[in-house]
Amino acid sequence: MSLSPTVTSWPEPHSPEESDKLQTPEQDTQQASSGDVPSTHREDTRPGLGTLRRAFSRASRRALGQAPGEDTGLLRRSSHFLRSLRRPRDDGPAAAPGGARGPEGPSGVTDGGSRPSTTGVGPEEPGQEEGKSVADLITERQLLAAFEQLRQLETRLLAQKASGTFEQDPTGFARRAMDVCLLYDGLEAEIRAIVRETLGPGGVDAAALAELARVVRAEEEAHPVPPADGDFLLTPRRWRRHWEDAVTRSAQERVRQAGAGDAAGAAEGASGLARLLAELGGSVRRDLRQVRLQVQPAYSAAGLPAWEAYLRAFHGAVAQRLQELARDARGCEQLYVLLDWTANVYGSPDFLGAPDLTLSTEPLPPLLTPSVWARLESDYTSFLETKITSCFDSILQLEQSRWVAAEAPDVLQGLYHTPLSIDIHMLVAEHVKAAGAISAELEATTLRICARALGLFLPRFEKAFLQSEAVSEPHLGASINACEELRTSLLARFPGTFEELEKPLVAAVCVFQKRLLQGLQYDVQPLFRVLCTKAWLTHDVLQPLMDKVVAFAHHLEHVAPLRAQGSEATWLGQAIPCVADILGETYKDDIGRHLETLIGSYPDIRRDHVLAILALRRLGRRRNQRLLQHAQSLLRAAAKAEGSGAAGGRVLFEEIQVPTSVDLLITCIKCSGSRRGRASGGGPH
Repeated sequence: MSLSPTVTSWPEPHSPEESDKLQTPEQDTQQASSGDVPSTHREDTRPGLGTLRRAFSRASRRALGQAPGEDTGLLRRSSHFLRSLRRPRDDGPAAAPGGARGPEGPSGVTDGGSRPSTTGVGPEEPGQEEGKSVADLITERQLLAAFEQLRQLETRLLAQKASGTFEQDPTGFARRAMDVCLLYDGLEAEIRAIVRETLGPGGVDAAALAELARVVRAEEEAHPVPPADGDFLLTPRRWRRHWEDAVTRSAQERVRQAGAGDAAGAAEGASGLARLLAELGGSVRRDLRQVRLQVQPAYSAAGLPAWEAYLRAFHGAVAQRLQELARDARGCEQLYVLLDWTANVYGSPDFLGAPDLTLSTEPLPPLLTPSVWARLESDYTSFLETKITSCFDSILQLEQSRWVAAEAPDVLQGLYHTPLSIDIHMLVAEHVKAAGAISAELEATTLRICARALGLFLPRFEKAFLQSEAVSEPHLGASINACEELRTSLLARFPGTFEELEKPLVAAVCVFQKRLLQGLQYDVQPLFRVLCTKAWLTHDVLQPLMDKVVAFAHHLEHVAPLRAQGSEATWLGQAIPCVADILGETYKDDIGRHLETLIGSYPDIRRDHVLAILALRRLGRRRNQRLLQHAQSLLRAAAKAEGSGAAGGRVLFEEIQVPTSVDLLITCIKCSGSRRGRASGGGPH
């Protein structure tokens, strides 16, 4: 038996695949050619609550058989109904399979002694509470009672269909089945509304949530699997899935509302973005705490996993929001705010603010996809490299301002001090610590950026300092201390990264040391020239020289000892006492013995070194000549011992250059000795 042409006005099903599969060309032809019953047109807008409630009421009464002739235009919006009507036309109501459900209803439900009429009008529903319709029960959120009445209607309608009640009026079954579907849709809509209101300002209605959970479980028990005959009335309504969808939409709305006022400020800078994320985090934290403490207990009795559903929903909503913010993030600060909030705020075990509540993210996907996270880190490091270079520029400008102001360096713990070392340490430590809070990979990248920037900074600082007018013993000592502190502390704190900077730091220290010694040489050189004149015979010209050396030694007391010269070889300490014995020996005949000790201990000493020491001793020409001859024999013996390896590889004087002023004294001694030798008939020595 063919269906009434009124089905042409019913809406399309939710699934276009089902529509294409179930509708046949023959049905299209009959629908297009029939005109017995005028069709109603689909509306693009959803009806208001009042209209929907009146429709539910009419549908409920008609499903009970109270108003069979009422207009069904609005009710034909049910998508569930169309799924059954688009079964193959050959399987009309008369051809219902033998396995169709019989007239018996659910346990404890009776038909009240009424019999179905041949016109398809059903009796009053037994057990209807004070005459309330299903729509009224739904509106009052008596969901379980409404569902039980719907199950009775559903069972009775299927029994009437199976008994052939609608053979003479096939559209009667269609109308009443559509009414049942619409009431089911209304119950589902009320479930969504309860979920949407759960986290709202009205607070948690535990009774409503428990009712919702029970009706979801009841529907699953009533419709466990799709029926074998494909009857749409017994098809599972999948309210659990719709409940989860409603939870997801609720979380999305809550996340979207959080920080909406700061959305414009987020584009202005890191502070605006930080405020937005702080508000977002606070909103999500409050909602999840409410779910854990109030919502979950209400659902747990019926076995609905509310915590897991809300956790997944909020996690996905926050992830979507962060993806949007990541696309608009600009600058090093904004990028870091995003990375830090993701890794250290949301990812913290204390995110929910209570020790007994933890936000476990193990079963959840990453908040930011690996590609987005990698892009954020890459953009951040690019901005960071520019920022760190700019910071080193600022450090150099601060140092130059101190040089221009002629500020003497402070003495801190007995050493000349400049803020250079502290500024660099703070710069490196701050950025490395911040990057380490995000990830180990970002920390390693930041260390490399800092090391590279410091390597470029050192020659710039060295050049600018030496070209300034602030070059003095205190400033040179402070710069040496700063470089030495950087070399030792950075290598110790960040092993494996700053080793490549040891050579440039040592080179800078050597340059500053050389400039420091050049200053001393410039000061004492005129005093040494006096020693080449007769004035030193009548005046104590060594006292001004000693004053200069003592003043220079005072500066050296405020310079950190270089660890590169902290050798443990005891033989190095013998050189100074040996030279002191030669210079301070009052019994001049014992000077030769001291020379033997010096040359024997340090076989790398040269003839010019011996002449320089004798020149400072103020001996007579004849005695100098005898001592020099004795020293030459000792040097020849030492050279033979060095060739055989007996010297033990001791090297000290080989790296000591003889000053030019002393060379002049040596020349005078040698020349005087040569003239005396020729005068006495001897050969040249």
